[in-house]
Amino acid sequence: MNPKSIPDEAILQVASQINQRSNKAYPIPIVGHAENPETPQIFEILPFDQIDNTDVTFFAIDGSYNSQEFYNGLCVAMYTAGYVAYRGGVQLRLNDLDDPIILGKSYAPSKMLITHESHKAEIYDELLTLEPVKAFLTFLESPVESIFAYNRDTICSSTSTLLGFAQEILEWSLVHEIGVSAITKSGDFILRDGTLRSLHIKQQYLVKLGHFLHDKGIRLLAVTKNSPIKLELAYTFKQIDSYLQDKLKPNYTFKTTDPARQKLCCWFEVPDAVLAAAYSGKLYVRKETTGGRGCGLFFAARLDYVEKLQNYDWLVVDVNLYDAIPGIDKKNLTRDAQTLVALFLNLTRLTQEHYILGYPYPLVEAHNFVSIKKEFKDEVVKRVKFALYHEQQMDNVDIENLFLDIHDRF
Repeated sequence: MNPKSIPDEAILQVASQINQRSNKAYPIPIVGHAENPETPQIFEILPFDQIDNTDVTFFAIDGSYNSQEFYNGLCVAMYTAGYVAYRGGVQLRLNDLDDPIILGKSYAPSKMLITHESHKAEIYDELLTLEPVKAFLTFLESPVESIFAYNRDTICSSTSTLLGFAQEILEWSLVHEIGVSAITKSGDFILRDGTLRSLHIKQQYLVKLGHFLHDKGIRLLAVTKNSPIKLELAYTFKQIDSYLQDKLKPNYTFKTTDPARQKLCCWFEVPDAVLAAAYSGKLYVRKETTGGRGCGLFFAARLDYVEKLQNYDWLVVDVNLYDAIPGIDKKNLTRDAQTLVALFLNLTRLTQEHYILGYPYPLVEAHNFVSIKKEFKDEVVKRVKFALYHEQQMDNVDIENLFLDIHDRF
């Protein structure tokens, strides 16, 4: 499709919608109140020379999937998920590999080639046999038909749906694996890329996991740079940033004496009106353990500051409901201010010494650890070709044509 063939009206409509949403003025004051978590809770970033002075272990989970269809219906379909861990600024070894670089732990399936529709079902079935998934399903104490939002046939209806499902289920299984690990203790953090919501696991089961981790004193939260919440709050972020930098900072009594390290951070709970505008429906607005989606409470947070990159530095943090509202099962919706203050302060241990300031570096490393890039797919194709050549049951031309991407000929 020629980009120039897109009507100007369509482009202008998109631009208009972006401008409209990014300039909304929500009634969020720039001066916070300690008793109201929906107003900015401002604090000084943890001094840089103290960020590694802790025995807290920060685990970070991420996953990835990728696929490519070739000529004659052959498809390479892969997914994976894994995690890394840091304590005192040092990455911990989580595997038995004799590798000085690969320290994290990951899982991947053995079935990754689709030449027939039945192979999608085989990928689905194999997922349920992976050790962390089996342990997670056992913990949930229900049949998969009750746990998952969609049945096997629906999930296997397309390759992308299947791979997205497999990655998500494996990621949540790793949250559980970390939670029951012998090296995990009370006070440790489990960070997940994204949110504490799920397209494929019903809420009651995520709530059970969240309750379990809270009872063990393990902090579960998800962090994302990309969220419709950020577009809704773009104007608010600018107002808060201007107040912090131009009005409050010049007269603030900082603990650190290094001007380059004198930074103000803040967080606030995302109001219902913002959630309702950012997401269609009420599933994301409901802050209950039933009738909603997931086990989290949304917060907006600035955990560092970089000049002229204001909106980029804001994150959306989804905090375990039971950590944020410990009395939620008894309909006591009082926020645990002490826990929230400590949680966001601890996160600034992770946001000051990486190439993405303001974003927890363990999540960056987890992403790099599990990301399935084109080079990995090429390696799989290369090895399959080698095996076919070795067997010599097909002509060389036929082998090459198996992996021909017809779009390369256009």
